[in-house]
Amino acid sequence: MTSQADSTLAIGESLAAARQRLTQALAAAGRPAESARLLAVSKTKPSALMRDAWHHGQRDFGENYVQEALDKQHQLADLEDIVWHFIGPLQSNKTRDVAEHFDWVHSVDREKIARRLNDQRPATLDKLNICLQVNISNEVSKSGVSLEALPELVERVLEMPNLCLRGLMAIPAPSSTLAEQREPFARLNHTLMSLQERFPEASLDTLSMGMTSDLEAAVLEGATLVRLGTAIFGERD
Repeated sequence: MTSQADSTLAIGESLAAARQRLTQALAAAGRPAESARLLAVSKTKPSALMRDAWHHGQRDFGENYVQEALDKQHQLADLEDIVWHFIGPLQSNKTRDVAEHFDWVHSVDREKIARRLNDQRPATLDKLNICLQVNISNEVSKSGVSLEALPELVERVLEMPNLCLRGLMAIPAPSSTLAEQREPFARLNHTLMSLQERFPEASLDTLSMGMTSDLEAAVLEGATLVRLGTAIFGERD
């Protein structure tokens, strides 16, 4: 039977290993050590493990399921400085909860969802940070706006006063080699740079890309938020 102390130690060790892996990837890419940070993907994991991660310095947590996240937020309400990221598919009937209880949303892929988040964001809170999810590999089964439709969606979101458009997110199709993994990440990076030129007034500074299996490729292509679940919390329950 695993004790609480063992659990805390295990999370500390896995976080340290994940941070070291990110540091090495950034160094290999010739990038500053502070130019990307870890987003701990805590979906399906108990709040106790998140508490352990918090005690080891982790502040950014990513959740996919609204009700699960709300329960965890209640359980962890005593912890300061947690930054809550919603990273899963977002349905219209869940936007109010997300607008009221999250700091970031990575999975906005259409104007209707952005409009609801903007309209439902409480005036007492800071602007909601938004990443637009791009279907970078053109997968029929994958969520995300197409590259062709992206500029128009950017224009619409920039008109919404309660949202702060920070950048782009993508989950490419799985690839087995580093070169294959890098290609869609490079395409997303180039897309962000073109948007920065087209919309200089926007705060476009974020590339949410890369997971446990392709962190190195994402960092080589400019990732600023790397979403790690398995590497920190172990295999999904």
